[in-house]
Amino acid sequence: MKRSSGVRVAATVAVSALSLALVTGCGGDSGGSDAKALSAAELKKSIIVQGDVEGHKVSAVDAKKLPAAKSVIRGDEKCKPLTYVMSGLAPGDAAVETRTTATEEKKPTDAASKSLDELSEGQVEDALNASMSVNVTVVGLSSYDGDGAEQAIKSVSDAVENCAGGFSAGDKAEEGEFTKVAAEKGSGSGDDSVAFAVTSDLEDGETGQVHAEVVRHGNTVATYYTMNLGALMTGKAYSVPAAVIEAQGAKLK
Repeated sequence: MKRSSGVRVAATVAVSALSLALVTGCGGDSGGSDAKALSAAELKKSIIVQGDVEGHKVSAVDAKKLPAAKSVIRGDEKCKPLTYVMSGLAPGDAAVETRTTATEEKKPTDAASKSLDELSEGQVEDALNASMSVNVTVVGLSSYDGDGAEQAIKSVSDAVENCAGGFSAGDKAEEGEFTKVAAEKGSGSGDDSVAFAVTSDLEDGETGQVHAEVVRHGNTVATYYTMNLGALMTGKAYSVPAAVIEAQGAKLK
């Protein structure tokens, strides 16, 4: 099966590919020097929960797959804001932060109702790829005092530019190399947004990408990091789901 090696790594901070996006919607409302961060309770109420996103299951982040804190993250200092986004952690010095996961729900295929004995080798491979072709998005929310949210967005956009030639990142257990960071067109939501794709090498000369977007809503920042293991295996294009961004944005209005 093509592109299978290295795909597991894509599920972590040392994932096999990353995508970064371009700053859009400059201007908008400023947090301002007098802005106050949300309380931890307010932030918890502001993040998406089960039932908020059509076609997705919202659940807690798997702590075994993503770093629990910035302190365990290693790599190029100037590129760490990208790694924070890929981990669902605050890209800036937030007063409070939280995160969750939105997993795409797909209807079972015809092949799923058959036994392996009834499928050809090609059908087995297709069925496996289809079962893994699910967008999994880590959503992070962080809130800031003063102009902290604006500085957080700036740190990400600066990292997209400064780390275009690639960077190393990971945690104490595992570290990966990313070969390219590319700006992408974002959703244009919120007051400012940055979208990006990060690429890394897989085996047999193949490459893979993961995608992310960061959106500022006043003095609160939402981060979205999406991976799709099936797409990484087949090279099929995917992106951060608009439904997730729209649902989270609606809770911040």
